[in-house]
Amino acid sequence: MSLFLHYLSMPYMIQGIELTLQVTALGLIGGVILGLILAGMQLSRFWLLAAIARGYTVIFRGTPLILQMVFAYDALPHIGIKLPAVLAAGLALACNEAPFIAEMLRSGVLGVDRGQLLAGQALGMTPGVLMRRIIAPQAIRTMIPAFGNEAVSALKNSSLASVIAVQELTLRSTQLASSTFDFFSIFFASGLIYLVLTGAISVIQLALEWLFDLDRTTKQRKLADYLPWRRVDLAAKPEPASKAAPPEPAELKETPPLALTIEDRARRAATIARNNVAVEVKDLRKAYDGNIVLDGLDLTVRIGEVIALLGPSGSGKSTLLRCINHLENWDAGEIRVGGRKLGFDDSGRKLTPRAIANERANVGVGMVFQQFNLFGHLTAKENIAGPLRWVHGLGRFEADRRAAELLERVGLSHRADALPRHLSGGQQQRVAIARALAPNPSVLLLDEPTSALDPELVGEVLEVIRRLAIDDGLTMIISTHQVRFADEVADRVAFLNGGVILEQGPAHEVLTNPRHPVTARFLSVMDSERPKDAVA
Repeated sequence: MSLFLHYLSMPYMIQGIELTLQVTALGLIGGVILGLILAGMQLSRFWLLAAIARGYTVIFRGTPLILQMVFAYDALPHIGIKLPAVLAAGLALACNEAPFIAEMLRSGVLGVDRGQLLAGQALGMTPGVLMRRIIAPQAIRTMIPAFGNEAVSALKNSSLASVIAVQELTLRSTQLASSTFDFFSIFFASGLIYLVLTGAISVIQLALEWLFDLDRTTKQRKLADYLPWRRVDLAAKPEPASKAAPPEPAELKETPPLALTIEDRARRAATIARNNVAVEVKDLRKAYDGNIVLDGLDLTVRIGEVIALLGPSGSGKSTLLRCINHLENWDAGEIRVGGRKLGFDDSGRKLTPRAIANERANVGVGMVFQQFNLFGHLTAKENIAGPLRWVHGLGRFEADRRAAELLERVGLSHRADALPRHLSGGQQQRVAIARALAPNPSVLLLDEPTSALDPELVGEVLEVIRRLAIDDGLTMIISTHQVRFADEVADRVAFLNGGVILEQGPAHEVLTNPRHPVTARFLSVMDSERPKDAVA
């Protein structure tokens, strides 16, 4: 035992540990840098960059590391590059690790739900903001276990540096055993050292997983508060969150529906007719792989007007909404929001993704998606306040105050610190509506806001939308299958089929006395949702 402990503390072995750590550090740091470049090339829109990165990956994943080390040490001098043995080993290890790290990074980025990216774009986030605030935080959390495994692998692979005479731990152990013939004690000591080093990596990995755990219940700040994508004012102390409120505020459940009378509708229609145009769509055409989705569609929406888009699935309702917000490109036609051609400059040329994002934020088009698309790593309050800070430049406390007001308005102030996965579907959709309202948009687009909800949760979301339409006079375009709701809330109904509007007119008139036979057939199928002849 004394001899075993002697080998563990020998300066000769300790120097070998130092060289092992140097090669490993060079390999991991270089691998991360090169991996970031490779991942960016593979995710690029330019096929040539992606092809080069894929070729590099095939070569370095398909050849043994030992050959790569020999090449870095013995072949590079033939082209005038002579590297010290440790640096050559670190370079080879970095080049070998880079493809694996690049795949980890790429899978982390691609693993972020695309709906969250669409939501970020709709909120006016530029590609850079999306990467820093939405993609990176979620991707890093998923990559920590894989990166910990890769770090352990790199530490063990550093032993191959002995092939180019780097006096790392394994080579020194071999040399010492050859001179003393005490193979068991020396290699057992060497193995224990490797186990301690890899164990330390595992401990660091577990600590990072714990610190990044969003579900961790603690009064201490999460590590995320200190990360660059948050940029929170840590010097200032935020106001404490309000105490838990009753499970469901009474005003959301007990208030009777706010349907308009026929006289109210007439007065409202006369007022809206005098308003300026908020959204104008002319001869809009869009096709996917030859399948026509929008076929010369025309639509005009005035300020304060609520339009309900009805029609069977695949009729083009969702595509129309995404085109209005320029989340989709179209083949022909023109869309103007507030008199501006969203996505194009004065000469008609398409804007860059960054410029389009800035224009979305300036024009003020909010959007609510059928799958909620909340940012999974942010709480309900952060989902609302974050975009206000990152896109519109509000201070932290001002953004938090606005978020608190909106959460109270939709009856969720008691769930401000809950993550999306801890909220019911109805609660998630109400948070999504509050997020879309936060920057005071001029137009609110709602894409089937209740289609992903259980029937018992539909009412609470519809009540929030009903209040926005009747109390606030917000301009809204709503794609929905809730026929009775459309009758109560909408000023006008547009029935889509085959990418065109077959029929449009005052909501109650169209829904109770449709003129087009296709509209009549659709409403007969939706008979359980048809409104009564008299409006409450």
